[in-house]
Amino acid sequence: MAALNPLKFLQEVRQEVGKVTWPTRNETLVSTVMVLVMVVIASFFFLAADQLISWLVQLMLSIR
Repeated sequence: MAALNPLKFLQEVRQEVGKVTWPTRNETLVSTVMVLVMVVIASFFFLAADQLISWLVQLMLSIR
């Protein structure tokens, strides 16, 4: 097993970070807006599904 050298590790980390392609400000903004829109759509979908299931259960339990 190789000896751990913190200085060498940090140098390698810095090299790898330099290879990363970071998103532009516009790409980050568009992605964020898309995520927020999908969260709102999913929230309304699950609200509607929950209300429908609740109504069906109440309907089934009220039948005697």
